[in-house]
Amino acid sequence: MTQAIRNTGKVLHQLIIGQLENVSETQFDTQPEGFNNTVRWNAGHIIYLMDKFATLSFDTPTDIPEQYETLLNSGTKLSDWTTLPPSKEELLEHLSAQLSRMSELTPEMLDRNLQTPFEMGPFTFYTSGELFNFALMHEAIHLGVISSQMKLV
Repeated sequence: MTQAIRNTGKVLHQLIIGQLENVSETQFDTQPEGFNNTVRWNAGHIIYLMDKFATLSFDTPTDIPEQYETLLNSGTKLSDWTTLPPSKEELLEHLSAQLSRMSELTPEMLDRNLQTPFEMGPFTFYTSGELFNFALMHEAIHLGVISSQMKLV
């Protein structure tokens, strides 16, 4: 099962990277009508939350800039930004680094209980694997948003 979870994460990250590589810088910042944010925000949000969940799940230190939290956390939006967002290149570098780290996941790491159960709305996650699986589901949702935005841009 661990191999399947790890492979799903790697395939999903490869799909996201492939999609983003085909988006121009201009398209990264176009906010289609009916959407709360842009492709850049969605890409950064994917990175930010995967990093947050990996830190909680695997006790790994964060490797993303501090400003990502104020720019890309849930509930943030472009109109609140007061600093420059990460470039397309920077976002792709972070996604590639996360992809590489997925190969290092072991069954023991995914089966480990979280120090404190993680609650998000009505959901509670008890193990690293549960939280990592949720992170992958979250990424897939945002990949769908990015794909929808690109059809309108």
